[in-house]
Amino acid sequence: MNNFDWTQLINPEFYITLKIAGVEIGLFIVLFIVFAETGLFAGFFLPGDSLLFLAGIYSRDLIQNVVYIPGDFLNVFLLSTAVAIMGVLGNMTGYWFGAKSGYYLFKKEDSFWFKKKYLLQSKDFFEKYGGKAIIYARFLPIFRTFAPIIAGIVSMDKKKFMFYNILSSFLWSFILIFAGHYLYGIFLKQGIDLKHHIEYIIIIIVIISTFPVLLKLLKKKPTENLNE
Repeated sequence: MNNFDWTQLINPEFYITLKIAGVEIGLFIVLFIVFAETGLFAGFFLPGDSLLFLAGIYSRDLIQNVVYIPGDFLNVFLLSTAVAIMGVLGNMTGYWFGAKSGYYLFKKEDSFWFKKKYLLQSKDFFEKYGGKAIIYARFLPIFRTFAPIIAGIVSMDKKKFMFYNILSSFLWSFILIFAGHYLYGIFLKQGIDLKHHIEYIIIIIVIISTFPVLLKLLKKKPTENLNE
């Protein structure tokens, strides 16, 4: 922390390797960030996907700072499970917030900024595609922040929400962390240390995670123009 630079806040490696008074707290920071993305609605600036991928690369260090486990697979498995649980808890918090505020939104009169018909359309969407919406959103930055809130607002069935919440959280966590861990090993055998190419990894992950959203927006424009 001696040579702190504000630009480090957008670098996932900064959080993973963070030390305070000589104590490595990377694991706790990772878990907090995963929860905060949906539980504290802080998905705008927190590096979710790239953070998990890098956590996979540093999985042994992160886990062994807390407890020594000799098995490589078990280290990655425990880290993925812990992250998934925090993702589930974060989504539950977002859902609770949406459920509590939803009542007031349904009672709210239409205004320039608020149209009740859009809320009702969202309710219909989640009733029909709720499960898929929760899963897709988990892999999309910013969208995963608001998906559980909207699910709560439109009163998505709690059991259905929890099923897809747990499923999406474990898929997201295990895929990204295991990918980071084992791809690191594969590249290392080829003489490439991914820890020295963090910037490129972040850029690639951001492009991959935002591409579906951009593609959907581009496809939507011609339709909107025709309607106009």
